[in-house]
Amino acid sequence: MDYNLLNIGFGGTVVADEVIAILSPNSAPMKRLRDDARDENRLIDATHGRRTRSIIITKTNHIVLSAMQAETISQRFLTLREKEKGTEKEKGKKSQKA
Repeated sequence: MDYNLLNIGFGGTVVADEVIAILSPNSAPMKRLRDDARDENRLIDATHGRRTRSIIITKTNHIVLSAMQAETISQRFLTLREKEKGTEKEKGKKSQKA
């Protein structure tokens, strides 16, 4: 099974298929979400001591903190999805030829 890994900065990656949302951490609800996840041991801090600039929510209800901007991670996510779709089209063409 192939996993598409999404780079979230400083050597950290998450499985792209597990991502539900990529959010900015500045609002009060996001701060509560982070605090609740910390209390329930569902928080993964991938900031390496830097300021949190994005919060990633996964299908397993884990909360991942990243020091990269949410827009940057979202752009990487979209690029990964486009590349994945291109690969699927190539596989389809090859199977039609066979």
